Amino acid sequence: MNAKKLNRSMIPNEPPPERILQIGEGNFLRGFIDWQIDILNEQNGLDAGVVVARPIDTDYPPSLNIQDGLYNTFLRGYDEQGNLHNEQRLITAVTREISIYKEYEEFLAIARNPAIRFIVSNTTEAGIAFNKKDGFNDTPPGEFPAKLTRFLYERFCAFGGTHESGFILIPCELIDYNGRELKRIVLQYADIWQLDDEFRNWIDTANTFCSTLVDRIVTGYPKNEAEELTEKLGYEDDFMVAGEYFHLFVIQAPEGVEQELKIAGSGLNIEIVADLKPYKDRKVAILNGCHTALM
Repeated sequence: MNAKKLNRSMIPNEPPPERILQIGEGNFLRGFIDWQIDILNEQNGLDAGVVVARPIDTDYPPSLNIQDGLYNTFLRGYDEQGNLHNEQRLITAVTREISIYKEYEEFLAIARNPAIRFIVSNTTEAGIAFNKKDGFNDTPPGEFPAKLTRFLYERFCAFGGTHESGFILIPCELIDYNGRELKRIVLQYADIWQLDDEFRNWIDTANTFCSTLVDRIVTGYPKNEAEELTEKLGYEDDFMVAGEYFHLFVIQAPEGVEQELKIAGSGLNIEIVADLKPYKDRKVAILNGCHTALM
């Protein structure tokens, strides 16, 4: 089958303005975060485009740019009422992908875009780490928090450290209180790089580091069904993502974040809470209970 490759000329709407930096291009973020952003754009008027920054030095898989950031999600499973869902969605929220290693100056230029408000990430649980060998002048530094610290300093300098120029950061790495740990390491880099006290204060007061709990199985490219799905779609999609219908996104954040994300009435299973602990304890109890039952 010689189907046309998915691209922006095939859809009527223009991409939304870039307001979100996403560090990580993997299946989970595309089948979880970007899927939710796409729904919030469509249903609640979030109007936020996602620029994806690839944090590792690799060309595999190819850049999302070959499909103008477009791809489909295929989600299957039962809801709380026992109804079976088989949902396909064309994700249009991603505007482009850049490589931090090959386009480092463009990465820093994003920090100077006043419209960017949110930073999301998933660099694996090992990604939120400190390495004393990382240097401020590296292009780029190695660890994700070092790259982020340099990005934040670019923002700080570009806008004179105003409170309004701060970000809402929503890491999705699978470690306890990921936002708190990410902030701690950013401040550690600020110390060893001997950055201004004003910058440290801006990090602490103008930026919101949210901790999160995420739950969805994203299996990735549906290789065994690709030919059938391509025929159904009428075009080739090299970045289609399959996953389960169930999802849960718990964000530990202050008042105001829910309004900025325009979550109310979306139907998404997103909870903005004061403390993740009850949700984490519940998830661990359910998982441990299932494991015990299977033994």
